[in-house]
Amino acid sequence: MNLLDQTSFLLRITRTHDIARRYFVVNGFDGALTMLGLIIGFLISETTDLSVIVNVCLGAAIALGMSGISSAYVSESAERKRALLKLEEAMIEDLHDSAHGEAAREVPILIALVNGCAPLIMSLLILTPLFLANAGFQLALSPLYLAVIVALLLIFLLGVFLGQISGVSWLRSGIRTLLVALATVTFIYLLTGF
Repeated sequence: MNLLDQTSFLLRITRTHDIARRYFVVNGFDGALTMLGLIIGFLISETTDLSVIVNVCLGAAIALGMSGISSAYVSESAERKRALLKLEEAMIEDLHDSAHGEAAREVPILIALVNGCAPLIMSLLILTPLFLANAGFQLALSPLYLAVIVALLLIFLLGVFLGQISGVSWLRSGIRTLLVALATVTFIYLLTGF
């Protein structure tokens, strides 16, 4: 069995496909909104040193990723061990060397990677215009404004993905998540006095 089939099998027997998908969306959304908030904060502050902006945003992106990995691993590991123990008690058998035992050990790692990689990947995509500008590439717009556009697009696409999952209008779902992002930007402007 190849790695993809094995992963799918382990997620299926533990019924954690939905959990992985939720973690991807929730933490991807967190990463995108966090980067959007940081970038809006830098736009309001009128900071011009791009390397400082890149370093701060990259530090936040890495912290989001590490937080996602560690928190999901700890909680999912405990949940999988608990589920395995209940199954062993019901079957009156040691399942350590079974597929369920393997799932109890490996699924928390998979879930943790999804949980941590989602905000990191979203953040890195949003920061791409900043990376390019910092490397000397000439961009059509300010890299901060381009990063805001990328953030809004990714947040909209997460909404589209949710719409596809739930079977509702992808456009309505995308607009709903976009409105959350725009409300976030509005609150930032209102609370900073601009």
